[in-house]
Amino acid sequence: MDRNQEIALAKMRKSVEKLGSSTESYGEKTLMRFLIARSMNPEKAAKMFCQWKKWRAEMVPLGYIPDSEVADESAAEKVYLQGLSKNGYPVAIIKLNKHFASKDQVQFKKFVVHALDKTIASSFNGSEIGNEKLIGILDLQNITYSNVDTRGLITGFQFLQAYYPERLATCYILHMPKFFVTVWQFICRFIDKATQQKMRIIMSEEQKQEFIREVGEDVVPTEYGGRAELVLLQDVVVNY
Repeated sequence: MDRNQEIALAKMRKSVEKLGSSTESYGEKTLMRFLIARSMNPEKAAKMFCQWKKWRAEMVPLGYIPDSEVADESAAEKVYLQGLSKNGYPVAIIKLNKHFASKDQVQFKKFVVHALDKTIASSFNGSEIGNEKLIGILDLQNITYSNVDTRGLITGFQFLQAYYPERLATCYILHMPKFFVTVWQFICRFIDKATQQKMRIIMSEEQKQEFIREVGEDVVPTEYGGRAELVLLQDVVVNY
């Protein structure tokens, strides 16, 4: 960590205290995610951190969301957790053709948090370091208009931006049909520029091969050209 980062961290800690909160029990790597997400502005990072702490206490009072609280969403079997990429990032796959807009928005939001928390937790043994990242794969193969949940997709990306800053390494989007292009352009209005830059829409065979090389054949499922079998999110055991 360079001198400028140390100064920014110290200022952020003081700003958090001024806002009536504390950075105690949070390491430098965790706090740095908030600083990076706010362009190294200590005051803005402190505000984001305090908002995150408040949200976390209300949304995840146990420190994790139990399977029992997201049973209906899990039953759709739409999220898979594939292990670690070549760079050591956990790889989560969302099959959108198994998703339908939820009538229970509270459970859906809990499921988003459950899936993100479990994906991050699968990347380490023991204690969290604080700077863990993840790879997302959004598979749009065989989707129909009934699978298009604009509100749900916007919610997912906004949760990533607001409450999981600097957690996303890359999001690969596979098999995007022509009718979804307009939908995606609309969704992008609600995604900040930094997150959009981490999106990779895979269209050509060359892009597909690059995707397989970057993620790793051992974790990419066979149906995408890799060697792995799909592993359901609920079949993966993690220690929070």
